[in-house]
Amino acid sequence: MKTPRYMVQGLLVMALGLSSCSDHNQPGVTPDFPERINFTSARLYPEGIEYSTQLRRFLVSSITQGKVGTVDENGQYADLLTDNRLISAIGMEISNGRLYVANGDQGVSVKSTPQTRLKTAGLFVFNLETRQLEQWADLAALLPDNQHFGNDVAVDAQGNAYVTDSFSPVVYKVTSAGQPSILATDPRFGGAGFNLNGIVYHPNGYLIVAKSSEGKLFKIDLMNGNAISEVTGFPALTGADGMVWANGDLYVVNGRTRVTQLRSSDNWSTATVIKTDQTGYADATTNTAVNGQVYTLNARISEVGAAAQANNPNLLQANEYSIQRFR
Repeated sequence: MKTPRYMVQGLLVMALGLSSCSDHNQPGVTPDFPERINFTSARLYPEGIEYSTQLRRFLVSSITQGKVGTVDENGQYADLLTDNRLISAIGMEISNGRLYVANGDQGVSVKSTPQTRLKTAGLFVFNLETRQLEQWADLAALLPDNQHFGNDVAVDAQGNAYVTDSFSPVVYKVTSAGQPSILATDPRFGGAGFNLNGIVYHPNGYLIVAKSSEGKLFKIDLMNGNAISEVTGFPALTGADGMVWANGDLYVVNGRTRVTQLRSSDNWSTATVIKTDQTGYADATTNTAVNGQVYTLNARISEVGAAAQANNPNLLQANEYSIQRFR
């Protein structure tokens, strides 16, 4: 993600009015959620979603405003945090009280410039208790001549973060100390359009990465020299986007209109489709697991793509979004 530059100047943190507490995962600490949560925020255009047991709220990122906000079970939205270098907040991961946020730029953010459009890939790490920025990594600086779009992030048990880049065929690694590098690169990661997208870490020591343009999943074996192999055994999940583990299965948002549940019996060399839920999803991007259930963000992402193609962020005027439970 970033070269050895991580700094905290320019940090803008927006108070939420929530009491701080240590992270906890005990049963019963999360509220009951309806099947669908509708929420409103002016021109938010969220992309990523997580759930914080610490804050007892969903966290959603914003493409157009480069910030992170919260949504409660009643659909009440509130700003949480941002930074003046966070152009478009994309994928997120919560680990050990920290929020990891991938940074990209399609040219539709209020912070976009000609210099950052399609040239941004980064990682921000915030402390959820203090709301302070702890690390910043400029990953695009590792490949300065390439186009970039930092898309999603996963974190392992040691605090190392892994970030996908949709416009460069690489997966980055940022150590817990903030040192960035290129973890893996492969011609199979490249191609026309949006390529690498969602990423998850498995506790057995490997990553699963989604390639949107071809609907493929790849396994990167961190215990075997970062060996890369395609996960096979299921039809192409065209438009594969965000992913989440729940009860041992992998739930993949794909086609913007459905979520597919995959299961593997061989450590994700192969996988089979268990179920596909196609009800209640529209312009969906990614998902999170809460109380053993999967919730997916309906983000109006097609509107973002159209505005980026037209190079006209003024086309993005929507205020209404939703979170849908897998059925």
